[in-house]
Amino acid sequence: MRRAIEVRSADEDDLWVVAEMAATHGPETPNGAGADPRRAREHLSVFVSAGGEVLVAHSERGVVGFLLARPLAPQLYATAPSLYIDAILVDPGARRQGVGRALLSAALRRATDDGAEYVYCAPAPGAREVQRFLARVGFAPAAGHRVVSVAALARWLGQEPAAGPTPALRRDGARTRRDATRAAIEDLVARRRRAREAGLPTGPLDLSAVQEHRSTAPSGPGGAVGPTSHVS
Repeated sequence: MRRAIEVRSADEDDLWVVAEMAATHGPETPNGAGADPRRAREHLSVFVSAGGEVLVAHSERGVVGFLLARPLAPQLYATAPSLYIDAILVDPGARRQGVGRALLSAALRRATDDGAEYVYCAPAPGAREVQRFLARVGFAPAAGHRVVSVAALARWLGQEPAAGPTPALRRDGARTRRDATRAAIEDLVARRRRAREAGLPTGPLDLSAVQEHRSTAPSGPGGAVGPTSHVS
């Protein structure tokens, strides 16, 4: 007889399991923490410290799924409290066994205890199975989420991106030379556009500056050039 699924709040040991599961089975996202279990574990610690809850589903196999939930206070366009599900994931070998339903039942209990009126969830792009699962249990589209990188938005607005924290190294060591070259070219194009808009004379695009950038930029591990992308 199959053992019933038990759902409870994650303890310290569970968080490491959740981090490994997120790294192995989570969707690939541009700014996700799933590529590195250590970074995922840091994210989970911050998430819990900020008032979020990590729910884990147990079976005879151990942890077979998790759900991240946090309360949302009333806001300008949402006058009642809500519960937001940041992530829900079931181990591929334990799917279609009631794990997702058990996790949502636990989330529903928390929503009820918090007096929440709605439960929101925005699955990562490409998470089609999660989308279908949520649709089956009654989740309906609420809004269209859009995302833009800070650098791209700054270029569109004709502004220089504000200095931020030093980017963290990726698992593969550093940003590739090709990425650094592309960034240098984009910077030159943006500067040339701003000069033209200001009525200043502009000549042909001088790619020698790119070569200079590549030759003077500090090298990262393995000979890669320049700053690395920040993984949060």
